[in-house]
Amino acid sequence: MASIEGRYTNASNIKVGIVVARFNDLITSKLLSGCVDCLSRHGVDTSDLSSQLDIVWVPGSLELPLVCQTLARASKYDVLISLGAVIRGDTPHFDVVIGETSKGIASVSRDSGLPIIFGVLTTDTMQQALERAGIKSNLGWTYALQALEMASLMKEINS
Repeated sequence: MASIEGRYTNASNIKVGIVVARFNDLITSKLLSGCVDCLSRHGVDTSDLSSQLDIVWVPGSLELPLVCQTLARASKYDVLISLGAVIRGDTPHFDVVIGETSKGIASVSRDSGLPIIFGVLTTDTMQQALERAGIKSNLGWTYALQALEMASLMKEINS
């Protein structure tokens, strides 16, 4: 019986793309910070001249799937991370945005075979979002770990 797992040990050979929604950038910029910190500490070159990391900003979470699809088609990434923050308001807009965003990202990942980490916070309040983006812990770090594991796992499966 084979047991195949991804690893986080050395990510110096992994190409990462991060797509970040600018809407609620108070939150998404903190998630991005946590992500980049984790990637850096695990061997990804995160300098401005890095060929290992690209960061793409989009207007909002609804735009994440299209840009993820475009990056996936470029065939130069081992993994993508999508970052966004959708905070519930007084209208059903929340449900539409998060439903379409999550379905879109999952569809792109399945169709392309490229792992895309779903790092879109869905919270009822700004306070909950702030807690998940750094006040208590930064989920950006977790999303980066998931990305490293999935990139490693896919390389292992495909080798």
